[in-house]
Order: sequence, then C-alpha cells, then structure tokens
Amino acid sequence: MAKDKSIFTCTECGGTSARWMGKCPSCNAWNTLIEGSSEPAAGKNRFGSVHASLAPTSEVLPLAQIEAADFERHPTGIDELDRVLGGGMVEGGVVLIGGDPGIGKSTLLLQAVDALQRSGMNTLYVTGEESGAQVAMRSRRLGLPDSQVPVLPEIQLEKILHTLQSRQPGIAIIDSIQTVYSDQLTSAPGSVAQVRECAAHLTRTAKSTGTTIVLVGHVTKEGALAGPRVLEHMVDTVLYFEGDTHSNFRLIRAIKNRFGAVNEIGVFAMTEKGLKGVSNPSAIFLSQHAEPVPGSCVMVTLEGTRPLLVEIQALVDSGGPSPRRLSVGLDRDRLAMLLAVLHRHAGVACMDQDVFVNAVGGVRISEPAADLAVMLAITSSLRGKALPKGFIAFGEVGLAGEVRPAPRGQDRLKEAAKLGFKVAVVPKANAPKKNDKAFEGLTIYPVERIEEAMQVVRGLD
Repeated sequence: MAKDKSIFTCTECGGTSARWMGKCPSCNAWNTLIEGSSEPAAGKNRFGSVHASLAPTSEVLPLAQIEAADFERHPTGIDELDRVLGGGMVEGGVVLIGGDPGIGKSTLLLQAVDALQRSGMNTLYVTGEESGAQVAMRSRRLGLPDSQVPVLPEIQLEKILHTLQSRQPGIAIIDSIQTVYSDQLTSAPGSVAQVRECAAHLTRTAKSTGTTIVLVGHVTKEGALAGPRVLEHMVDTVLYFEGDTHSNFRLIRAIKNRFGAVNEIGVFAMTEKGLKGVSNPSAIFLSQHAEPVPGSCVMVTLEGTRPLLVEIQALVDSGGPSPRRLSVGLDRDRLAMLLAVLHRHAGVACMDQDVFVNAVGGVRISEPAADLAVMLAITSSLRGKALPKGFIAFGEVGLAGEVRPAPRGQDRLKEAAKLGFKVAVVPKANAPKKNDKAFEGLTIYPVERIEEAMQVVRGLD
C-alpha cells in the first residue's frame, strides 16, 4: 500500500504547499509550514477505523441527565507518585512526564509498572531509546531480577499500535515519544509533525481502549518539554521532574492534572535500588544548625495540598558600584521589588550591598507567601543577628508595605506546630481566631505591615 503524500500546512493562514518553504506562499509568514499527510482516498482515514473516534456516537444530553461517576484509580504502590497523580493511574488516561536526562524518569516508571504487573495488571513497556537488554540490566540493578513486565523495543508507531490492540494492556509506557515515528510522514523522529501525529494516535488509542498510556518526553535546555505545545494540551496529566542530578533528592510536580490537584509535588530520594518516597519532605529543606545563624528564616510553603517547611537563606555583603541581586529557587525580579519595599517602609537600605537569596534543598518557590520570610532573612543577615530558634514566618508583602494573608494559613501553622516550632510571625488574617490545641506551644504574632514584623523581630532579640 502506497504512503500518503506529505503536504505542508501554514499555521497562520491554513495555506498549503507540496514542499517545505521558508516562507508561506499564501500569507508570506516565515517558518510557519508544518508537515502533515495529504487527504487520503475516500473511505481511508489515516487514523484508522479503530482510532477514528474517541467513543461511539451518542445522543446529545443535558449535563443534569448524564450520570457522573468517579474515575477508577489504580495505585502504583509508590505513595509519592500516587499523590502527584491524584491517587493513582486512571483508566484511559494519558500522562506526559518530562525531565532532564538522567534524572530518573525511566527508573521511576519501571518501578511503577513492575509494581502494577505484580498486582495483576497487564502491562507493556515500549522502549525506543534502549534495547531490551539495557532495560533488563536496569531492572536487575533496581532489585527486580524476576520482573515479568513485557518489553517491546520498537519506534514505529504502526507496530506499537498493533501491539496495543492485540495485547490490550492496562498500562503502557512509551519511552520516549520523541523516538516514535509514523510511516505516514517523511520527517525524522522527534520533529514537530511526528511528535504531534504520534501523540494524537496514542491518545486516541488510550481513550478508545481504556489503556493508560504514559509518555516520556524530552526537555529543552531551558527545561520545557520539547515538541509542540499542543502535546501538553492533548494529554490528561503533565508531570515535571525537578532537582539537581548531583543531589540525591528529586521532586515531581504536577503542572496539569484533569484527575487531581495541580502543583502537587512528590519527593523522592535516589538510592542504589531506585527512587524511594520521602515521608517527611520538610526535613530535606531545612538545614541542621546547632544554633541559629544570621540570614536564615524558615517559611511554610504550600505545594498542592501539602504544607512544606523550607529554609530561606540570605547573604548580604558589601558590594561595589553595581551591587548584585541573585536568587536561587525564588523569583529574581520579585527580590528587587522586596528590597525596594524594605528600604521604603522598614528603613532597611541595601543599595550598596550584594544580596544573595537561596531556597535550601533545590526547591522552587513561586508563591508570594515567601515574601515575609525573604525580607526577614535579608534583615537578619544585614544586622548580623540570628532569628530566634524555632522561628517561622510567611505572608505576601505588597508595595505599600502591607502584609497580605496566604492561602490556607491555618494548615501552615498546624504543620509548623507539629514539627516543634515555637514562634511564628504571620499575617493578621491568618492568625487563629480561637484557642486550638493544634497550635499548642506555638506563639503567634499577627502583623499587618512590614514595620510591625520588624518590631516584633527586634523585640525577640
């Protein structure tokens, strides 16, 4: 059977060309032609009759008449991964997981699929980057010498789809989507057209057969998933591996999840036997100081549904005519704004000082609730006086110097009290309204402005 002829379509105007051109012949836009397959003969859909639709044609019904049912989940046996997924794998769901090379994507998925196989689920591991022998070697290194997971070393989409149809696995791992190619297109594996086409076919297969498909995706040097942005839109869940490959700790963050909470994180430690979940992740984000040191302040951040205690460290040192502002794990532009607020409303000047801020443990904090802890850490370093032992702070600071409340402030305080912290400076709106045994042993100082927070800290010296 002859292949369909490739055709190039402009993403701007929809014009077509029989060959690739740098400029669209219709609208003159540059670099907008994307390869696709020309329309096949009548009655021959290139998606195949089996995958032509996501479900049988149904009648149109109002939402009130459609029965709503919870999605059945299949726990992987790895608690931290199940937390990020929202409780486990969902039947017919498509998961995209990305991360830097060597960070542990294949390791974690092999552990998960082996646990599901042992629980009785029919599984399939499709490897396009490694041979079957290499996967077997990793399995033995992870302490899984008798693993019964079926492995298919293949990169041709049509053969993969045929195997999925014949075996009907409950879960299939595609490692990776950038290595898979379709005969319908002439471009190389990993190109925009191939990634989009192959992902679309695999997604249709998942929805029509109920197989859970996990796609491993490459990332660019900036850390974003390689390939077209539509790849993230068509899948149900997008997970990112975070962390330094030189560190033993890894974070998995849910960027998108149709079946669970977004921004939920799972914390893992890399061991000789693979990735192991960390039951108390706050411990890895707190440095162990025998005595309090200047420039250190602990905050409670919220990652999905989980409160985490993270140590914010600041170093303020005399700089030259162009002082540096550097932050690791925090927004650099927001650091400049906080220094201006600190000067204007609290009288703490750092114009001629180098300011370095770091979130311990390699965690990235994007929420503004870190503002108050950052400012107190900077002030502590500048004054050369440590904050009291067992001290925490959180809250957003506005340009007018006001301290705004943080979401779920009560949960943050309960987590701090549970871990033995004694003093908390928090926004007034987050202070408990009544005595609660959950806060026993924790002295809470509610503040409305940054000046009040500075006065409280000076009174604790």
